[in-house]
Amino acid sequence: MNNSRKKNYHPYLRKNVVDMHNTKMFKDLDERYFMPAFSRDMALVKGRGSKVWDADGKEYIDCVAGIAVCSTGHCHPAVVKAICDQAHELIHCSNLYYVPHQGVLAKKLVEITGMHKAFFSNSGAEAIDGALKLARVRTKKKKFVAFTHGFHGRTIGSLAVTHKPSIREPFEPLGIPCTFAEYGDLEAVKKAVDDDTAGVIVEPIQGEAGVIIPPDSFLEGIREVCDRTGALMRYGRISSRLQKGSQAVFPWERSSPARDSSLPRASMAAHLPAGRWHVRQRLRRSG
Repeated sequence: MNNSRKKNYHPYLRKNVVDMHNTKMFKDLDERYFMPAFSRDMALVKGRGSKVWDADGKEYIDCVAGIAVCSTGHCHPAVVKAICDQAHELIHCSNLYYVPHQGVLAKKLVEITGMHKAFFSNSGAEAIDGALKLARVRTKKKKFVAFTHGFHGRTIGSLAVTHKPSIREPFEPLGIPCTFAEYGDLEAVKKAVDDDTAGVIVEPIQGEAGVIIPPDSFLEGIREVCDRTGALMRYGRISSRLQKGSQAVFPWERSSPARDSSLPRASMAAHLPAGRWHVRQRLRRSG
């Protein structure tokens, strides 16, 4: 990397990261002090738009986007300004108080999605956990149905409805009974859902599985099964993300069959830790 590029780094990074560290030093520190929960080879220290730079000064086009959450690119000026402005006013005060902008954002999401209430969390996995809890409280039932190759998170609750055996099975038993039906197979759903099923969680487009679109009438069929048994139908999305323009942010929200809750989650916050879920009128009560 040439010197002019290097001078563009934030002073803290230039002093403490870029000039004093390289990828090997990052790896050595992680191996010594950080619990080995991930497999990785690269140390990233800067991002702008669609590009990132590693600790050795090499530039890349970022096709990962924080695993599909950097919806405005890296360090978009408007996002940076909003973060800095709010940090100068109030960073945290807990849910014991009303906070600026929460109601405004919830109102906007309700208007876009056609749902009735919105709730915010720190992550997509927390949104799934909240939806599972709500389903049990509202239906007084215990079991769930999810789908093969679906991914919903890594907390105990979200893992219970995540199919991938390599990340789910080491932590079993998870305490939440879940049957996995083949994605796209409505007959399998009919067999799996019974009178003790609290909810069916389905991705309208499977993301991590490889952008899998369900067969025609599959989602409508799930809605009919849920109506017949009293189970709740929940949309979960990890890696199918936002589109440009306020009327196209959630295109499936208007065109898909009615669902009891929807969990679009992480990319709304432009890579900050945030999740959300929306619920229909009959589920909106607290307690």
